[in-house]
Amino acid sequence: MITAKTTNITPGDNLVVEGIPPIPSTLADTVEPYTNFRYAVLSSWHPIRREMLISTRFGDTAQTHLVKFPLGSRQQMTFFPERVRGASFQPTQGDYFVFSKDIGGNEFNQNYRYDMATGDVTLLTDGKSKNSRGLWSNKGDRMIYTSTRRTGKDADFYIVDPNNPSSNRLLMEVKGGGWGALDWSPEDDKVAIIEYISVNESYLWLVDTQSGEKKLLTPKGKKEKVSYQAAIFTKDGKGLYVITDRGSEFSRLAYVDLDTFKHTYLTSNIQWDVENLDLSDDGKHLAFVTNEDGASVLHLLETATGKEKPLPKLPVGQVYGIGWHKNNEDLGFTLTSNRSTADIYSVNIRTNLVERWTASETGGLNTKNFSQAEIVRWKSFDGKSISGFLYRPPSKFTGKRPVIINIHGGPEGQFRPGFLGRNNYYLNELGVAILFPNVRGSSGYGKTFLTLDNGYKREDSVKDIEALLKWIPTQPNLDPDRILVTGGSYGGYMSLAVATKYSDRIRAAIDIVGISNFVTFLENTEGYRQDLRRVEYGDERDPKMREFLLKISPVTNANNIKKPLFVIHGKNDPRVPLNEAEQIVATVRKNNVPVWYLMAKDEGHGFSKKKNVDFQFYATVMFIKDLLL
Repeated sequence: MITAKTTNITPGDNLVVEGIPPIPSTLADTVEPYTNFRYAVLSSWHPIRREMLISTRFGDTAQTHLVKFPLGSRQQMTFFPERVRGASFQPTQGDYFVFSKDIGGNEFNQNYRYDMATGDVTLLTDGKSKNSRGLWSNKGDRMIYTSTRRTGKDADFYIVDPNNPSSNRLLMEVKGGGWGALDWSPEDDKVAIIEYISVNESYLWLVDTQSGEKKLLTPKGKKEKVSYQAAIFTKDGKGLYVITDRGSEFSRLAYVDLDTFKHTYLTSNIQWDVENLDLSDDGKHLAFVTNEDGASVLHLLETATGKEKPLPKLPVGQVYGIGWHKNNEDLGFTLTSNRSTADIYSVNIRTNLVERWTASETGGLNTKNFSQAEIVRWKSFDGKSISGFLYRPPSKFTGKRPVIINIHGGPEGQFRPGFLGRNNYYLNELGVAILFPNVRGSSGYGKTFLTLDNGYKREDSVKDIEALLKWIPTQPNLDPDRILVTGGSYGGYMSLAVATKYSDRIRAAIDIVGISNFVTFLENTEGYRQDLRRVEYGDERDPKMREFLLKISPVTNANNIKKPLFVIHGKNDPRVPLNEAEQIVATVRKNNVPVWYLMAKDEGHGFSKKKNVDFQFYATVMFIKDLLL
């Protein structure tokens, strides 16, 4: 990408670059350590040996690797130009694994079998539709997965023996794109599945794996909207362990009796969301994770007594992807914190020994001095307390510091402290503070808070940022005259909305794969997502709602954007189509406002290939230096 003769960086062939000034190659040299962070994520334990499949990147994209013992070498198994998403061993012998992959970020994932003995790769799906990776039966002879191949938008259920791709058969047709399989019953005769309507509403069903007949477990039409997020069969098959917010502000762990449908709540003492669970193979221990003010806490429950067993204390950060080895002793998980990139660990519940399986590179930087997150709170227009996480630059930077406000996507997401990766460059080398707000509509603060931005209340979340813009001047170390707002996806919409409403209070805005017009977004997002998004934003087919959505859309109010704008998008984005970027760029340029535009032809909803991510970073550093410093 960079040659000795050139003084400027040449963008990759797949990048469309407009309005971005030439980037000197010296900049790439300066920021290089911050572009060489790696990470590792647990994919699957081997069913017999104490080995695991992990996802990590050594070339341009994340691929599947095999690790045979703690801190062992990472043996690369897959070699594709596109990233490989997840992988799971056949669960009895482990002589092959199934993985998933799309093309150019289009999210039309296909499933493949990888044979350990030969390295042969076999396509298991139709090669065209969107397919979930699938869930193994207990016997390991079948997988159930969803596919949109029938209509392009309905996530029907299929069953296949990955050893025999021609065994593929349609089990059940459904309506809508929000369906997924959760767990097979102990005898493999039934599957618990979820029908997801919105972040606040979902239903559990039991499906017969031979006939495809389904039975609704959770009644519909009740006054209270209830969310179910997980379900695992008990060892005797008589009940399910579920995560649900039924009768509570927060999601709790519950045991559901399948005869009576009585819920017995197991975590009512914890006033935070339970977000992940896994049951040991012998059914004796239930591991689960809670989200406590943004930090993950790992718990272990004895199923016979309902009592918690103490676990070793882990660093404050995020724990995800928990999974038991078949030995019923080793619990694997991925852990990331402010000062350590994502790596894989296991804890032995008999000895309480914590072992590290991967030690990912951090570009030669000492991360021990990286900034720690600090919770800050401010009052919004209606008196609600809104919180966020503030990272301050090192003390060598004196005086009032410029501020980047970085707004998460979703909108049903939550910024949670973890490893900031390239963002650490802005803190450590440029002396810029970064504030990650969790505006209303964010998850993690109870189901009422989650609904405060739905439909006609959409702009109340934008007002939460207005309140933040009023709070920053009250802070002695933050500079209210040097503020940049950025965000991805829904956060991209928020950045544009802030730029249209409060242009006089910011220096610039960066919109990454963001929504610029709610109506065109809802009309053009992939069919399997449309109804799911209409629940959150409103139905653009309703004339009154359509009028409202057009009125609040950034492209309608783009003449109010007076400060420089940087727009970044992937051509193959199935969620927020490319047109959302093109129309805001064209409209703002008509106002003679500087617009930088970066589009990748081989990416989707955010960049994933290292060379593209690097160029995006170089350009963003230039933009921030020009406008904040």
